[in-house]
Amino acid sequence: MQISHDNTATTVPVGTLTVDVSGVASFAEVTWPANCRPENETTAVCTTPELPGGANAPAARIGLTTKPGATDGYVRYTAQAGGMNAYPGETYVAVNDGPALGLTQAEYRTGMAPDQPFDSFVVLGNQGNRTADRTLLTVFTSRGIRLGMSVPSNCESTNAVTGRTFLCVLDERTTPGSYHSLPLKFRTKDMALFDRVDYSAQPYSEQALAEARAGRAFTPGAGPELNLTPATAPSDELQPYRSFTVKTVNQADYRLTASTVSGAAGDTVPATVTVHNAGPAWVASLGAGEPAATVDIDIPAGTSVASAPDACWSQSETRYRCSTPSTSPNPASPPPTPSPAPSTSTRSSRTPPPAPPSTTTPTNPPSAPSTPT
Repeated sequence: MQISHDNTATTVPVGTLTVDVSGVASFAEVTWPANCRPENETTAVCTTPELPGGANAPAARIGLTTKPGATDGYVRYTAQAGGMNAYPGETYVAVNDGPALGLTQAEYRTGMAPDQPFDSFVVLGNQGNRTADRTLLTVFTSRGIRLGMSVPSNCESTNAVTGRTFLCVLDERTTPGSYHSLPLKFRTKDMALFDRVDYSAQPYSEQALAEARAGRAFTPGAGPELNLTPATAPSDELQPYRSFTVKTVNQADYRLTASTVSGAAGDTVPATVTVHNAGPAWVASLGAGEPAATVDIDIPAGTSVASAPDACWSQSETRYRCSTPSTSPNPASPPPTPSPAPSTSTRSSRTPPPAPPSTTTPTNPPSAPSTPT
């Protein structure tokens, strides 16, 4: 298990990871590592290291040995550190006859430049006891990353607001204990800033492909086919799902547009503030879903707030804070969502215009869920 967090301006102190193996205890014997203290037969609390901004680190390596009559179940866990709580996570554990495909971890990227190509070296392996005749590979690239090659002819893709998803069917057979290298080529875009790539593998079936499409329309690729090539056994462990972050040296230019309103004493007038990202970078909190920006709005003297959007809350009698959605596209992206200011009810015959709001510079938006994986 690993822990991670995504805000570069914050260091997370030493914490704990609570692991519950009651879901697999009926068919697996558990071995706890030295940094874990068992509290009972199925639960242990593990000490986790300090995490500097945007880092990830091993949290616990838990050994499972199957018993006769093994089936399947879940290992569940939560993490806490410095008053912060991670979203609960779980790992599905199954013991059965069949292929078990896994992937190595690609390198996390930092200090990238816009429009910079890079290769990610990944190994696909089969840890099961049966052959996978074909493999379904799923790759997601956030909006600031694109493939560094034409979409292969054995892949299809679809676009969304946050990025692009690729589904590839690999025809090479993966026998038990075999390993293959998977050539993944990417390139940062001019809008890149805090991005991520997710990738996963599973045995191919028509049902698996339909579930991955999830009713979305995909466009077939036309480039050279993506193929596996034989590889040696990696030192890294294999997992069916992986992700890595890509951090680019770039900047976003946040600008505000505010309205000027007036009214007679007792009137209720709407005041609107719009957050606009002039680019070149886009900003997104892809993992934790935190706001891409927050706006402090000073309430004019002689007025009070009659109502406010759900995304706004009172800081004091004279100040409100409003948050934007978790993504802030640049001008080349779909129009940004306005961040409306609270409506004000005048208490004087002359209402001064709202004071110019101040923006709070967003912290590094998450690139991966702030949960142990």
